Amino acid sequence: LLCPCLMYGAYVFLPFDAPLLPTVSARLVYALRCAAFATFPVVLGMIISGISRLCSSALEPFGELQREVEIHRTYVSQSIQLFILYFFNMAVLATYLPQELLKLIPLLTGLFAISRLIFWLSYAISRSFRVFGFSMTFLPLLAMLAWNLYGMFVLEPENLLS
Repeated sequence: LLCPCLMYGAYVFLPFDAPLLPTVSARLVYALRCAAFATFPVVLGMIISGISRLCSSALEPFGELQREVEIHRTYVSQSIQLFILYFFNMAVLATYLPQELLKLIPLLTGLFAISRLIFWLSYAISRSFRVFGFSMTFLPLLAMLAWNLYGMFVLEPENLLS
């Protein structure tokens, strides 16, 4: 319930517009550039994971991981999986959105990055609190997938394989 409200508020009140992107290739480049910002939480997680593994007090470096190291490692692996799904859906979404809705591409990127950081923080506090951050990541991903399938099968079924 919070994600649609955040997206609507950001869409209406943030003072920027997407550039004019008439071709599919320009839209894909725009989505690629926006997706580069979504890698920030993943790279930050990799850095923190490496530091926590380096500074862990484990006597055996290849032994069982401590909870602090395991949290960061799990966060990074889940974030990479979700980023791959996010990126491919974002690239397809950029090809189907009308020009006036292309402002959603950077907004969805920001939501992805912020929600992954919220997930990480809540996962470090307690594993039972992680559902909020995960749902802020996963539910917009499902909405993008639904729009992409709608665009492929309903809006342009004749261009499905071309």
